[in-house]
Amino acid sequence: MTENASQQPPAPTTELPTQYAPADVEGPLYERWVERGYFEADAKSDKPPYTVVIPPPNVTGSLHLGHAFEHTLIDALTRRKRMQGHETLWQPGMDHAGIATQNVVERELAKEGKSRHDLGREAFVERVWQWKAESGGQISGQMRRLGDGVAWSRERFTMDEGLSQAVQTIFKRLYDDELIYRAERIINWCPRCLTAISDIEVEYQDDDGELVSMRYGDGDDSIVVATTRAETMLGDTAVAVHPDDDRYRHLVGTLVKLPLTDRSIPVVADEHVDPEFGTGAVKVTPAHDPNDFEIGQRHGLPSLTIMDEHAVITAHGPFQGLDRLEARSAIVAALRAEGRIVAEKRPYVHSVGHCSRCKTTIEPRLSMQWWVKVGPLAKAAGDAVRDGRVTIHPQEMEKRYFDWVDNLHDWCISRQLWWGHRIPVWYGPDGEVVCVGPDEQPPSGEGWRQDTDVLDTWFSSGLWPFSTLGWPERTESLAKFYPNSVLVTGYDILFFWVARMMMFGLYAMDGTPPFHTIALHGMVRDQFGKKMSKSFGNAVNPLDWMDKYGSDALRFTLARGANPGVDVPIGEDWVQGSRNFANKLWNATRFALMNGATVEGPLPEPSAMSSTDRWILSRLNSVVAEVDAYYDDYQFAKLSDTLFHFAWDEVFDWYVELSKTVFQAGGEPAKVSQRVLGEVLDVTLKLLHPVVPFVTETLWTTLTGGESIVIADWPADSGFRDAAAEREISSLQSVITEVRRFRADQGLQPGQRVPARLTLDGTSLAPHETAIRQLLRLQPEGDSFTATATLPVAGAEVALDLSGTIDVAAERKRLAKDLAAAEKEKAQATAKLGNEAFLAKAPDQVVDKIRTRLAKAEEDITRIQSQLEKLPPA
Repeated sequence: MTENASQQPPAPTTELPTQYAPADVEGPLYERWVERGYFEADAKSDKPPYTVVIPPPNVTGSLHLGHAFEHTLIDALTRRKRMQGHETLWQPGMDHAGIATQNVVERELAKEGKSRHDLGREAFVERVWQWKAESGGQISGQMRRLGDGVAWSRERFTMDEGLSQAVQTIFKRLYDDELIYRAERIINWCPRCLTAISDIEVEYQDDDGELVSMRYGDGDDSIVVATTRAETMLGDTAVAVHPDDDRYRHLVGTLVKLPLTDRSIPVVADEHVDPEFGTGAVKVTPAHDPNDFEIGQRHGLPSLTIMDEHAVITAHGPFQGLDRLEARSAIVAALRAEGRIVAEKRPYVHSVGHCSRCKTTIEPRLSMQWWVKVGPLAKAAGDAVRDGRVTIHPQEMEKRYFDWVDNLHDWCISRQLWWGHRIPVWYGPDGEVVCVGPDEQPPSGEGWRQDTDVLDTWFSSGLWPFSTLGWPERTESLAKFYPNSVLVTGYDILFFWVARMMMFGLYAMDGTPPFHTIALHGMVRDQFGKKMSKSFGNAVNPLDWMDKYGSDALRFTLARGANPGVDVPIGEDWVQGSRNFANKLWNATRFALMNGATVEGPLPEPSAMSSTDRWILSRLNSVVAEVDAYYDDYQFAKLSDTLFHFAWDEVFDWYVELSKTVFQAGGEPAKVSQRVLGEVLDVTLKLLHPVVPFVTETLWTTLTGGESIVIADWPADSGFRDAAAEREISSLQSVITEVRRFRADQGLQPGQRVPARLTLDGTSLAPHETAIRQLLRLQPEGDSFTATATLPVAGAEVALDLSGTIDVAAERKRLAKDLAAAEKEKAQATAKLGNEAFLAKAPDQVVDKIRTRLAKAEEDITRIQSQLEKLPPA
């Protein structure tokens, strides 16, 4: 901790403002936490470590609901572990986001009428660093708004000097182990960003295109193929059919004339072809389709590149110089003129890949790139989960993980960008290739040049769990905090970031996986379960909700929806409800303080407590145990819901209400309840703190006078249980609930007093008569008392005199009218459901609606009849 942490906290006050104002509290509280060093982690500590890395957000990004959701979960885990006595490190940092950042800066240059080529590589990279210093990383400030308890002194950036050394080190090791190589393969190419992009950077969507069937060759030797990309036919080097397809067996091994060209291409037999799809024959363009490339490799076919990096046709002929889409129309027209078009389907909806950064349609392209040979690395990543060294939560996600790592293709790691980790390979004048490690001097002299490509962003972020701790140096932090305790991330990047961290961690750290547990969560969606998107008009800026309702309200709403691996719906009404919960917590604590609640001294002996006191302490310890179990199982929704209902339903609505009569009476029972209420609030606030840190800090320090709830001890289950007290209070709740329901049914106002006789003898409820009368607004029976309604409940009996409070005749008339309406509704619904002709014709949803009406009518009839029976005679 910092020096400030040892300073004495201000003297506690037992007063709280009448209302909670999050905007006045959250900012100053967070800065105080940071100044006191609560979130820092000491590698020299003898406490057990607990480590979580932040999935590094892009330096170009800003906080969105997905970030807020994920950060809330991680913050809850780390705050709890800190309170449990662990040396807790939540490692912050950002990703340099190669393509996204380069695009941002290039757009800025375009406003000045310049391109990166006008600046040159060195000056452009310097411009990007300048942009980062001035505009990048706004998400850090937004993380503070949310309350992220990260170790800010350890903040890292994937282009930091230390992390760059880690990147160069592992590249060199992989290269020397022949796990990195350079080869010409098909990659995803963005003609706008002018670089290869990874699979995760490709977004697929259904586009309106065209399916064109074309005839190659003539007469009996002709063959028809279909394509959505007619322009690629200029690069065809074969037609493929299935070897068992009798329709084309006579053509296999022959040549067919490729239209619009002077070339003839072979017909080959390949098991990849589906004879049931289309005509059963496919065109093969090895340089512009990944599947065709594999067919070409198997059959020794040439690969003809017919487009440049801008997706402009380079093939000789009349189409040269046309953009791919212009060429598509022109080629179809030319084929149509030759009578080669057999069929055309427009629109033809099909899945098309787009660059996630600029939305340009990606182009499969044969290109010389750098690759990681993932076979042995992926096997190690699979084995680590299979043998139990790493646990995936929820377990059903394991299958998806294995499906991915067991079938992983070699990974293209080179990008044609200027911003990023430059590939540490030099080429000599006589064809030499030298890979240079971080402590080695690159070759110099005439003719030597460094590779111009940079590494895929996922290459450096794959090192995140150990590069942020100082690897390749064997630092104290690395020894203390590696491996990470848990990785909390979305299931959507299980295949990309998670798999890469597993491969690199196991490789670099001598078989030790980067984390013990992978806890996967779902995506945040709107309240109707729809994906949030600006184009849908349902995207939400979490800062707006934090401004309106407070950060705690947003966090609690997100946590209450966080079931493992399941998408999370969220609506503003729910955030407002969480704000109401924070206000309820505030008001209950104010009540407790004003009535002398205290945490001083030990708890009284159970024999000195009332059954109400023993009940709430018994329930409190059960909740502590439940919450711990849910945390250990990453069940954030269940633990949040448990705390919500315990705090609101049991502490606020019952224990606080039942305590009012005790506090009013004073004496020793009041002192006991003051200490019990203090204990209940102390523990409840601690249990809530990891999810709602700001309001709990304010209330806890006021209640206890402690320095900070952030460094308070996590509650432990004392083992105290009192089943008898729980049964007694359950009976009490039943009496009060039933009488309240009856009062409401009779139209009595909540504050309206009613004469009543309570028969509690022989039950455990006798000590609670004062509380029952006060909570139910029941005045003592007078000399003229007449029991007009009697309610037997929980072994007791409550007799009410309603003669002076309601017009019984008018109430009977009203209820009789409601009963007649309900019976009529039941008769109509029953008749329709008994009509076979109606049931045969009516849609299912109409029939279901009538069944619902019938059930509601039957429920109303039962309720109204019960009310009539309980009314006194007119």
